[in-house]
Amino acid sequence: MTGETNHDKIYPLRTIYFYLTEGCNLACRHCWIAPVFQRYTNEYSSLDLALFKSIINQAQPLGLCDVKLTGGEPLLHPRIDEMLEFIHEENLGLIMETNGVLCTPQLAKSITQCRDPSISVSLDGTDADTHEWVRGVPGCFDEAIRGLTNLIEAGLKPQIIMTIMRRNRAQMASMVKMAEKLGAGSVKFNLVQPTARGETIYSQGEALTIDEMVAVGGWIENELSASTSIPVFYDHPIAFRPMGKMFGDSGNGCAVCRIKTILGVLSDGSYALCGIGANIPDLVFGHAAIDRLEDVWQNSPILQDLRQNLPDHLEGICDRCIMKNICLGSCIAQNYYSTKNLWAPHWFCTEAEKAGLFPQSRIK
Repeated sequence: MTGETNHDKIYPLRTIYFYLTEGCNLACRHCWIAPVFQRYTNEYSSLDLALFKSIINQAQPLGLCDVKLTGGEPLLHPRIDEMLEFIHEENLGLIMETNGVLCTPQLAKSITQCRDPSISVSLDGTDADTHEWVRGVPGCFDEAIRGLTNLIEAGLKPQIIMTIMRRNRAQMASMVKMAEKLGAGSVKFNLVQPTARGETIYSQGEALTIDEMVAVGGWIENELSASTSIPVFYDHPIAFRPMGKMFGDSGNGCAVCRIKTILGVLSDGSYALCGIGANIPDLVFGHAAIDRLEDVWQNSPILQDLRQNLPDHLEGICDRCIMKNICLGSCIAQNYYSTKNLWAPHWFCTEAEKAGLFPQSRIK
């Protein structure tokens, strides 16, 4: 009797990433999706509530466990209250990424009603000048702090996400201290992705160099994380993480993009690999108003290709990395954006290898 292969395996649809809104109430200079700016006087498309419910109902027999609400800005959706209520009624886990600006006490309370809510709030500086330089809207620092506080006062432990660039690098340690003081649950430091607006950050020299990114990672993993009682994460590829942080008693695990068990839904109702589908039509697989979710999930050629051939078809440094069975290329969407090749190696690992900084112990 032979073992099950990737070609035979049926993958459950565990999580749907809902990109609820085409617009965003901030104008972040590093955004990897680049939604249109929406502030009071204009309004852009958002996912139809009935379609939202229909997608969830179709996904539950396929194995749906939780939903992720993001954007744009998910709290900008005009019927976000009803969406949260439906998630609660269906007993689904909730993951949410928000800039916090619109998070009222009532919304925070609604979020707590959902099963196992995991909420991330973006904060890119410990002062208004820095945060608002990144986010592009005056006053949004105080609004974000107020939203974050509303979540904490409702009994949640939100994660603060800070995207690191030259302008705010010196505030990383103070951000951890701020998170402790506010009562946040953890801090995650993200890299600027060279996608959409992020490309401009790189061209203007506002992003860190690969040497700096690798050095910052070592500092976070070995020093900063040891200086605090709350978990601290750095979004560099798994190959750069100490084994103890992945598998030891004090490890944070090795959570990566669960690409074989997730699907994205864009604000117009299109099914996509993830939010990158807003910028790359190649990674859009159909529309919820026309196509049955089961057909999309089981029969889309790109999804089938990924399930059958990850990680074996990965190229470059990713092919030679001993962590590829866990990492799965780190972010296929980003890799494809840059190269139009599903199997291209991740940009961070490629640049690190060129600079002689890829850990030799992780190369087979």
